[in-house]
Amino acid sequence: MDYRLLGSSGCAVSALALGGLTFGNETSEADCFAHLDRFTSAGGTLIDTADVYADGRSEQIIGRWLAGRPGMRDLVVIATKARFPTDESPNGHGLSRRHLAAALDASLRRLAVDTIDLYQLHGWDPLTPVEETMRFLDDTARAGKILYIGLSNFLGYQIQKYVDLADRHGMIKPATVQPQYNLLARAIEWEIVPACQANGLGLLPWSPLASGWLTGKYRRNQPPAPGSRLSGQLDQGMRIWNERGHLERNWQVIDAVRKVADGRDVSMSQVAIAWLLGRPAVSSVILGARTLAQLEDNMAAAGLKLTEEETRLLDEASDPGAPDYPYGARGQTQRDRRISGGRF
Repeated sequence: MDYRLLGSSGCAVSALALGGLTFGNETSEADCFAHLDRFTSAGGTLIDTADVYADGRSEQIIGRWLAGRPGMRDLVVIATKARFPTDESPNGHGLSRRHLAAALDASLRRLAVDTIDLYQLHGWDPLTPVEETMRFLDDTARAGKILYIGLSNFLGYQIQKYVDLADRHGMIKPATVQPQYNLLARAIEWEIVPACQANGLGLLPWSPLASGWLTGKYRRNQPPAPGSRLSGQLDQGMRIWNERGHLERNWQVIDAVRKVADGRDVSMSQVAIAWLLGRPAVSSVILGARTLAQLEDNMAAAGLKLTEEETRLLDEASDPGAPDYPYGARGQTQRDRRISGGRF
């Protein structure tokens, strides 16, 4: 297992993280314990969850796992999130001081820890002033309840607002951003990745396998297997993707991933994860395996290094293209400047 820093912080984490989205829902507690044991025995250290995963059961399972393994808390880095509804009350969601205070204390209880290593805002809140949220996070860090903060599902300008406010007032600065990022979802490269690079924030990509598309389980003109995530939804999904012109690109990307995987005698999942590990600013890739066999396969990506030719093949097949303005050639001319001068 390789290790990297959380953005520009001094905290080291494993290049692969174990996500707790399925814990207590699709994955039983006994199986969750097996996943956590296998992940940490392979050198994994970053464990990511959220207060709304399985209505809090994901955090509870991780807490019970930690309680049963003395000394493990000193080895792992625990990350969780808050923002989405935890009850039906008007203050049961959002990024207000009131909600976050209650959410954080509840997460600490469920995880049975005194401190959360990485506390992440699970999404933007258009109703709460950024200053209110940041003051709470800074106060909480000073009280020792959290060590680092992160942002999840934020846009580029929203990331910059948090960074600028932290710099202006000397408050705790975000260390990470957790977005959806994979070979089929590269739009974050236009604004979010540059914002992270400019400010020293590390990326923690979720959905590295694009809900199973990049595992190779779905094939052209074949219905999905019963029980798969797209079973019963693929006809409608294909119609929507076709209308948007995306479905054919999906198959082209899958074909490229399969070509690399066959050439290296590895799984398509490993290729897709290895590609992400090589992207700029990535601190750790979050794995969301439902079974131990899936986790074993995904973790093998840690030892897979793609060649320049393989990376170029995947880059070209997955390139979504850019709107002519402001990201494409026309927009680029508005941002260029030559030292030699001249009109064009």
